[in-house]
Amino acid sequence: MNLPSETAGTIVIVGGGVIGSSIAYNLLQDGYLGRVLVIERDPTYKRASSFLAMGGIRQQFSSPVNIELAQYSTRFYQVFDRQMQVPGHTPDVNFRQRGYLFLVDEASADRFEARVSHQRALGASVERLSIDQLHVRLPDVRLDDIEFGVFGPKDGYGEPREVLAGFRAAAAAVGASYLRAEVVDLIVRPGQIDGVILNSGERLFADAVVNAAGPFAHKLAAMAGIDLPVQPVRQHLFRCELPRRWPYKFPMVVDPTGVHWRHDDNPTSSTGDCLIVAHTRLDEPPGETFTCDLSRWEVDFRLPLVERVPKLEPVKLIEGWAGLYAMTPDHNPLLGQSSKLSNFFLANGFSGHGLMLAPAIGKVLSELIRTGQSETIDVTCLNPDRFEHGKPVHDEAMI
Repeated sequence: MNLPSETAGTIVIVGGGVIGSSIAYNLLQDGYLGRVLVIERDPTYKRASSFLAMGGIRQQFSSPVNIELAQYSTRFYQVFDRQMQVPGHTPDVNFRQRGYLFLVDEASADRFEARVSHQRALGASVERLSIDQLHVRLPDVRLDDIEFGVFGPKDGYGEPREVLAGFRAAAAAVGASYLRAEVVDLIVRPGQIDGVILNSGERLFADAVVNAAGPFAHKLAAMAGIDLPVQPVRQHLFRCELPRRWPYKFPMVVDPTGVHWRHDDNPTSSTGDCLIVAHTRLDEPPGETFTCDLSRWEVDFRLPLVERVPKLEPVKLIEGWAGLYAMTPDHNPLLGQSSKLSNFFLANGFSGHGLMLAPAIGKVLSELIRTGQSETIDVTCLNPDRFEHGKPVHDEAMI
């Protein structure tokens, strides 16, 4: 199915976070003349994944499709603050291209050597750094167990809440409508979706419905009888204050233990020099849990951090919080048209990379909805039915 601009029908997007807002913005920016209505149940976004994210933006993946999505998004973030400025809102994403740096130990050396060659062949910008080069960049980091580093000079991080606010403001400025409501059911007939039912009882009819509900995508799809392979999984983040003003800014550093951190130099911060630290727990049980387990800080986060950077020993915990990853079995998103409902489009399961890839996802979904195919980036391999056909997407560069 495609929904050309001249049809001028209504597109309902369920979920007004960074993915839903990017889709709305791109649809209208690309010339869609119909109505674009975004339904968001909580305009404060206090539990939105993009509101609670770490803000990393990298193109160091190992699959062609993810590298292309990330490269498109990286270019977009380079001009975001200027390009997305609209009357009444000036974004301050402040994309700092300080790089992503993977520290590679002996156990993972062969895998990373192969990955670097593969990434270069696919057009990714990566550098292999020797121990001497690492010492120059990070003089306080212990490297006695490290073989080399892999650095993405075009990678970096921005302010997640500014990305979200920027996309929403830009989408509204080009004509998207936002409605505070919760979808409690879908209006479905064989092979097609006709609209949504709100918690108020109101029925909204649509020519197409987009599932951009983040970690709650499975619940929305279930209303149409679709068992979507997406599960919400808790992810912890901690902000800590450095013992002193650090003489340099950390890139996004990824330790072999899985702990990764970046500088948090938001000029609005009332604290001193800070880091944001993450560590994905691979055995975290699925569930809509937002409670932050502060007991994890000491052993799972602080200890590996100060072992790698001993001068951080006096680091002071400021706060911790938990958000949700929307996880798929292969940790890659579900993009495209549902095979069961011709006008039900899916943009789900980003597994922690939604904000990172949001500019490209919006563009891709705009093309899929309007024309039936994505010309900018071929995302056929990420189709929502791939698990039913035994065709998961493998990308080893997940953290």
